[in-house]
Amino acid sequence: MTGDVVNLRQFRKRRERTEKEKQAEQNRISFGRNKAEKSLTKALNDKADKRLDQGRLQRPTKDDGDGSES
Repeated sequence: MTGDVVNLRQFRKRRERTEKEKQAEQNRISFGRNKAEKSLTKALNDKADKRLDQGRLQRPTKDDGDGSES
């Protein structure tokens, strides 16, 4: 019938630590890339954009960029 005695202060601190560790793991995944990885991603994106633009039949001009005809 007797339950375990739990110190609420320690419980809260432990919970906050685990939440901060989860957030830190997400940040490491999202932002933890080195310069080489970032430049590789940028180069791949630029290459994909260039390839996509090559397939266009007509390139938009500066004053015809919105696609509407006046």
